[in-house]
Amino acid sequence: MYLTPQHVLLAGATGLTGEHLLDRLLNEPTISRVLAPSRRPLAEHPHLENPVGDPCAFLPQLSGRVDIAYCCLGTTIKQAGSESAFRAVDMDMVVAFAKRAREMGARHLIVISAIGADPKSSVFYNRVKGEMEQALRAQDWPQLTICRPSLLLGERLEPRLAEQVAGPLSRLIPGKYRGIEACQLARAMWRLALEEQDGVRVVESDELRKLGK
Repeated sequence: MYLTPQHVLLAGATGLTGEHLLDRLLNEPTISRVLAPSRRPLAEHPHLENPVGDPCAFLPQLSGRVDIAYCCLGTTIKQAGSESAFRAVDMDMVVAFAKRAREMGARHLIVISAIGADPKSSVFYNRVKGEMEQALRAQDWPQLTICRPSLLLGERLEPRLAEQVAGPLSRLIPGKYRGIEACQLARAMWRLALEEQDGVRVVESDELRKLGK
């Protein structure tokens, strides 16, 4: 069964994938409202509501009904400055955003995790992503879609050296470990929003690439 969400809550609209997803949402004639809180202002649009500031401060103040929530939040340990600061974004902020979205009526959450996410992983990054997924499952969403992309490819405002080096190589790797363009991921997330499938669905990177073509 396919549904068309009309009221959308989006976190991470200034990020690589979030920018593509926001553009997609604002160009969908069926969507009447996109609520996208961010730290810096977004371009104005008649269907966009953009509270600007510290998300942690105004998250409880977000209001209005939403049908679906997208979470594109994410950083790196280098950008965050420490492991604890990384966890505050990729774990705590994601879980808090999801909780507020549920309170606002969203029945479907689509979240970006990462390939290899595992709460028991010895790799800190993968472990945090796995713990985040666990916490979201515990929120008992009617519909939870977890996207696990491989290396994200695309032009960032602040280029990441590791991605610049690994990006060309990742295009040659077969299967789910091949890099995925951020625009492809955004298209896949929109298509996943149109599917009604109760429970938890984990979508690996190779399937995301197919959905995003």
